[in-house]
Amino acid sequence: MPKYKRFSDASVSEKILDSMFLITIGIAYLFALLNLYYTHQGRDGEPGLSVKDVMYAYHGSHNQTRLGAAINGPMEANLPNEAAKQTILDWINHGAGEEEFHEKVEPILQENCIMCHSAESGMSIPYFTSYENVVKLTETDTGATIPALVRVSHIHLFGIAFILFFVGRIFILCEMPVWLKRITVAIPFLFLLMDILSWFITKVYPGFAYVVIANGALMGISFTGQLLVSLYQMWLYKPKKVPLEM
Repeated sequence: MPKYKRFSDASVSEKILDSMFLITIGIAYLFALLNLYYTHQGRDGEPGLSVKDVMYAYHGSHNQTRLGAAINGPMEANLPNEAAKQTILDWINHGAGEEEFHEKVEPILQENCIMCHSAESGMSIPYFTSYENVVKLTETDTGATIPALVRVSHIHLFGIAFILFFVGRIFILCEMPVWLKRITVAIPFLFLLMDILSWFITKVYPGFAYVVIANGALMGISFTGQLLVSLYQMWLYKPKKVPLEM
């Protein structure tokens, strides 16, 4: 029978390399969760991340504008105070006129937002460099656009698939039943695909936000499980020795 390599066959140098990769990826994943939280939290006007926040991110609130949803949610922290936020909201409610924009709103945006919302930043976000650009954001909030979802989807699929592949390649060196190992390495990819598909469905059916959250959570749990089991078997697990037959 062919003998497949396991952690018990790996050198200390290989284990150190694999461990440092897994630890670094694990820390990066925690920061990704924090970024997810700060990107979507507060969209419903309440502190913290909720199912409604996820609904608004993909489907939109449909009862406020894109700019209003942003400053009531993830962008609120970038404004200096509540008065500045209220000034922008009042301008939107008054009809988003150009004269009031230049007089009251533009100075706030120039002081607090323009460093990111401009072509110089290189970020793929709306520009606040002119009235014409900003007034487009005072239309009804319909959530993420299809082009935006396509752009983010292809980035996630390429990036996360590579991470899951390398973590899986390390995980298959664990000692466990083959059937369990095969299922475990496939599950994160399935949840990743289902998660991204759920974004597009939530764009049409907001209640599907629950599925988005479930798929994201299950992918994270399966990914974390592979990472922790791999580290455990690398350094702490002692394989059972099979006695030699006489």
